[in-house]
Parts: sequence; structure tokens; C-alpha cells
Amino acid sequence: MQTQALRLWTTSDVPKSLRAHSSKERYTAPMEPLASRMRPSKIDDFVGQEHLTGPGKPLRVAIEKQELFSFILWGPPGSGKTTLARIYAHALEADFYELSAVEAGKDDIRKVLGAKGSLQFGRPKILFIDEIHRFNKAQQDFLLPFVERGDITLIGATTENPSFEVISPLLSRCRVFVLNEHVPTDMEKIIARTKIKMPKSAKEWLIAIAQGDARQALTVLETAHKLYGSLTVDTLKEAVQSQHIRYDKKGDEHFNTISAFIKSMRANQPDAAIYYLARMVEAGEDPKFIARRMVVFASEDIGLAQPTALVVANAVFEAVRSIGYPEATINLAHGVAYLSQCKKDRRAYDAVFAALDDVKKHGALPIPLHLRNAPTKLMKELGYGKGQKWEAGFEHEKGYLPEKLKKRKYLK
Repeated sequence: MQTQALRLWTTSDVPKSLRAHSSKERYTAPMEPLASRMRPSKIDDFVGQEHLTGPGKPLRVAIEKQELFSFILWGPPGSGKTTLARIYAHALEADFYELSAVEAGKDDIRKVLGAKGSLQFGRPKILFIDEIHRFNKAQQDFLLPFVERGDITLIGATTENPSFEVISPLLSRCRVFVLNEHVPTDMEKIIARTKIKMPKSAKEWLIAIAQGDARQALTVLETAHKLYGSLTVDTLKEAVQSQHIRYDKKGDEHFNTISAFIKSMRANQPDAAIYYLARMVEAGEDPKFIARRMVVFASEDIGLAQPTALVVANAVFEAVRSIGYPEATINLAHGVAYLSQCKKDRRAYDAVFAALDDVKKHGALPIPLHLRNAPTKLMKELGYGKGQKWEAGFEHEKGYLPEKLKKRKYLK
């Protein structure tokens, strides 16, 4: 693993690029991307996420009281996860080590653990792992004892639900803070800090296209400013094209591709399904997301026609979670090829949702007396369990459904 994956900042050498735009000091790295230069270094300069950073809210209180603990920041791209991690580490005067789970591995964690300086100078050691959901189970298991002993304080950032992506023992040792997309008023403040002038129509278009992603808004803004000088809706549109935004995980391309993937498997078209799988893999889609959709598909669309489909799909999910990219691509392809060729049967799926509709419509209807539990003499005298026999397939004369649904058929 390349050592470039590891970055260390101490309180004495925090880059000026991390300081707020309002600072009197001029930027010393003009080639650094605008989104990076605009990162604030203090909680007071952070825009948005008031439920975490506002007065009396958890992250602000933790910083004010110098409370050191591990936590995970869960939120969409460009919502401020990395910035908040750096602000927290800076405020607590910690040695800050940053790894990307896409590039890093166990060796990089070992380098962080072996790095000298923190204990010698009484500073805490904080390890920030971006995209922690990309760490497979084995990597997370390796990390666990060091977090448990307090050798490092972990801050993870993820766009995926940590309940699914982070192993339970590690998750139980971290608090989870949920970040939201930036609202338009926050986006206006962030854009205003750049001091770059633009007409109102261009600003509104930029905020709309960014969909709460501050980093994307600043990147498009910077590109348009560099290429065209003047900022209009047209120049911003050209800048968006130059960014090659083709697979936003929250945009139409994401949903269109997964839809085509599912429909191809449903239609017994393995070639098409594998093609759409390849598109998602190439675009960097989380393999566990794909595998979860396959587990759902195995019961929803294949169901009773081939019950082993669920076993195969679940095995693919477990393999993907343990192995990760790039080898997980093979596990996914294996599962897709199998599921695509299975016979399909949606009766179980249709049955349970028909039953759910009746539950919502009629509520908890009285259970027939002969099906009720009769642990006491009084209950038996009242008819609880009357006439019921312990025989497989026994047909009671009064049936098994509540009286109001006596003739209802769910599994057809």
C-alpha cells in the first residue's frame, strides 16, 4: 500500500487551506481545489447541520468540553463529513491521521498505530477513515481491538447505512451522527463565501443541480469560472458536462441502472443483467448494495419456484461483505448468472402483501377460539383450543382465519 494514503496533521502544522475563508491570511496553495480551500477549521465557521453543530448540540458540546470518543458520520456526499472530522480533531489538539478505505488496508492502520508523537506530547491520536463502508469485515475486525483499547479514536465517514456496513462490535463502540443534504439557504451561504459574483439565475441553477452537495457545487463553480470567466446558467451547464457526472448514487442514472438490472434478471436475461452489473461495478457502486438487491430479488421474484435461490443470494452477500472489491465482482457475477436463469414465482410476495393490506384495513381481528392458547382451566372452559388436534394438515371445521376473512385466499 502506498504511503500517500496516510496523512498526518498536528495542531502546529494544520494547513492554511483548512482555515475559514473569512481568515485574514491569504491562501498559499492556489492550485488546490476550491472545495478544499473553502473548508473551515472552526465549528463556528461551519455552515449547516445545525442539529449537530448548533448551540447545545452534540458535536459542538463535544468540542467545547473537549470530549474524546469514537463516532461515525453518516450522510450524503458533500454534506461536511470530512470537514467536521478535521474540525473536531483540530479543536481537541489531536494528531489526525486520514485514510481512504478505497485505497488503504491493514498496513496503513499499522503505520498509524506505530506513529510516534501523540503519547510523547500528550495528544490524542485520531484516525479518520473516509468511506469506511468500503472496509470489508476482516479489515474492520482488525481495527476493532485498537478502538476498544483506546489506542486510537476512530472517526468514520460513510454515505451508506452503518447498520448494514459496519460490523456490530465496532458500531457499538461508536456514536453515529446523521448528516443531511445541505438546504438551499446553506448552499447560498457556502457559495457566497467564495466571493465569486454571479447572477441570481445562475446561483439558483447551481444550487438546484448540486442537490445539497456543497463539494459538487463548488467544483462546478470553480470549473466554470476557470474555463469561461463569466458565470451564467449556460457556462455552468458546460462545466457540469466537463465534470463527466454520469453515475450519481442519488440521481436518475443510479435508479435507472439498478432498475434495468432487476428487470433483466426477472426476464431471464443473464447477458443483460451481467452488463448492468458491470456498469455498476465500473461506476464504483457499493457491492453490498447490489448483493442486498439480489437477496430481495431471490424471495420477491423467484420465491417458491426455486427456494435455493435465497441461499445462493445470501451466500453472495456474505462473500461480498468478507472479500470486497475487486474479487467481489466475481461473486456478484456468479449470483447474477444463477438468479437470472431461475424460474420465477411471486406468489409468496403477493400473498404477504395482500395479507398486510387486510391487517391495515381490518386491524387485529379476533383469533378463532380453537386456535388460541389454553394454559389455564378457565381458558379451556371458555373454548380456547377446543377441537384442535396436534396433527400435521389437520383441517378444523371452523377454519383457521378470523371469521371476517374466512374465505380469503392469499397464496394462489
